[in-house]
Amino acid sequence: MDKQLLSRTAAAMVARGKGILAADESSGTCETRFKTVRADCTEQNRRAYRGLLFGTPGVEQFLSGVILFDETIRQKSDDGTPFPQYLAKKGIIPGIKVDKGVVDIPLSPGEKITEGLDGLSKRLEEYFQMGARFAKWRAVITIGEAIPTHTCLYANAHALARYAAACQAASIVPMIEPEVLLNGSHTIERCEEVTEACLRATYAALAAHNVSFEHLILKTSMVVSGKECPRQAGVDEVAERTVRALKRTVPAAQPGVVFLSGGQSDVAATAHLNAMAAMKNLPWPLTFSYSRALQNPALAAWRGQPGNVGAAQSAFHHRAQMNGLAAQGKWKPELEKQAA
Repeated sequence: MDKQLLSRTAAAMVARGKGILAADESSGTCETRFKTVRADCTEQNRRAYRGLLFGTPGVEQFLSGVILFDETIRQKSDDGTPFPQYLAKKGIIPGIKVDKGVVDIPLSPGEKITEGLDGLSKRLEEYFQMGARFAKWRAVITIGEAIPTHTCLYANAHALARYAAACQAASIVPMIEPEVLLNGSHTIERCEEVTEACLRATYAALAAHNVSFEHLILKTSMVVSGKECPRQAGVDEVAERTVRALKRTVPAAQPGVVFLSGGQSDVAATAHLNAMAAMKNLPWPLTFSYSRALQNPALAAWRGQPGNVGAAQSAFHHRAQMNGLAAQGKWKPELEKQAA
């Protein structure tokens, strides 16, 4: 465990005005998204699409890191450079998704547990040699009738803690992602309650597994109204409730917190981040680790056509820039209108 390397990596991941691109979609998820723009989901197309994102001129001003999928970390840019080295040359830290996806929890209907702990230490050793300096593990928490249960919260917290400990032993910064899903008709009050319970369970498990909070990044969902809830909370309420839940549960020793977009619209994710980052006396920096909220305009512009790379990169650069401003509390809605 190289604590100096872990400290440098964690600090760089949450550098002011920068965030993390989540480009770790599985081949199945890529296929679903590519279908929306009628692009073929071949390995070559996936490589080309990720390459256009990574190669966007100037995007390193707004990106501190990129989360890669196992396929992508083994691929190369157009000039033959392995993607991890290509990103590192631009000053962007390569990361890697290491979980194996979710399965049903036995005897807990409607709830999921994330797999991938078997063989994890060996895989982390390989990924470190390939250039990865941080990793990500996603847990899924669903809000519904009588769920989440204690079983679900603590099973996922335990898995996150075991993963985090293995990462730190390998000198890789663990990014823990306990995602409270947006799906459902629950109120924002219920979302805040579940988010707080989820984070409490997670940090208790991390402490029990001797995980160092100084070398850990939290990737969390925002406290929002369920997608089907009749009352959709406004930006200020989302910011207030999210930060309150974090302050009640996340140690001040942690280097920073990044947010997932979780199905929010591009601009909504930016507006929510901006409202939180603008708050005073935060114990840690807040920034983004978005997938769709960064990529959607680029994917729509690209559509699998080589001739559209320039337009796609322009769209991607804009979203990265907007979120870079939001991470500093400097974003304004009129900046979106100016770009349009």
